Amino acid sequence: MITMTEIARLTHVSQPTVSRVLNGSQTVAPEIRERVLSCAKEHDYQFNVLAKGLQGSKTQLLGVLVTDISNGFFAGLTKQIETEARKSGYSIILFNSDYNPQSEQEYLDVVRRYRVDGVLAVPIRETSEEWQEYVKKLDMPIVTVTRRAEGLDSVYVDHAQAGAMVAGHLLERGFRRFLFIGKDYDGKYVGFRRALSEKGFGGQTCNVVYQDDAQLNRALADWFRQSSSRGAVFAGNDIYALRVLDALRRLGVSVPEEAGVIGFDDTSTGRYLNPRLSSVSQPIARMARDAVSRLLDRIERPGPRAVLDQPLSAELVLREST
Repeated sequence: MITMTEIARLTHVSQPTVSRVLNGSQTVAPEIRERVLSCAKEHDYQFNVLAKGLQGSKTQLLGVLVTDISNGFFAGLTKQIETEARKSGYSIILFNSDYNPQSEQEYLDVVRRYRVDGVLAVPIRETSEEWQEYVKKLDMPIVTVTRRAEGLDSVYVDHAQAGAMVAGHLLERGFRRFLFIGKDYDGKYVGFRRALSEKGFGGQTCNVVYQDDAQLNRALADWFRQSSSRGAVFAGNDIYALRVLDALRRLGVSVPEEAGVIGFDDTSTGRYLNPRLSSVSQPIARMARDAVSRLLDRIERPGPRAVLDQPLSAELVLREST
């Protein structure tokens, strides 16, 4: 790959002049500017973005850290983030923590080494001390997406409110026993259980942390053996919901006659099942647009400002599974 020094030799100008032209300076004579740009284009010159970052210039790169890229929701969110970033001349570098805190920290280290201009992050556990301490070391703007992180700009759906909305829907449909699949600290479960407790169903609400399909099958079988009354399963994401539907089929439990199932994220797969999956839809396009806009504002106008706390509303998408 051609270097600035070689371009300078081929165009008979100094290397600093080449540098000024390639960095967009308008102080170079038009004839020299055209000669340098033509040579760079002819030889497919590529900026050394890392070196540019080390010199303190903008890299036009944004780091994007998600928890599970195999989840269609995060794939869709990442696509929207990339679309919004490109409108302003930025590219993204994608990292997938896979819900592993060690991977999350390692990728944040990579972000620092690459000197990206800012970070959009879906933290594994935004309330943890480890996350909060690590973010302080970044020394660059960061916006959390889908989660609310204390002290950081955050664009997110209020998961507790969404969980309460699911609880209300399931009660209206006549379900009287409830099971949540996911972490007990998940805001969805917190809001779900709180709303059910307020209606007198706290004692009929359980939580199962998904580990693998075999464990999920056992947990569901045990839960259905405890009572013959009609129950509902709220899955923390659509991937869990699909596994729940498969497990219920194996157990011979009919949906929604004997059990209801509702997911979260409203990914495309759930729309083509039989029965089709009820789910909670998040405004992905707006979330990406507002998060990128806030991050670029932080990059381009540095300085102390009030933290952005922007909750967005989720929507229940009701189908045959409930």
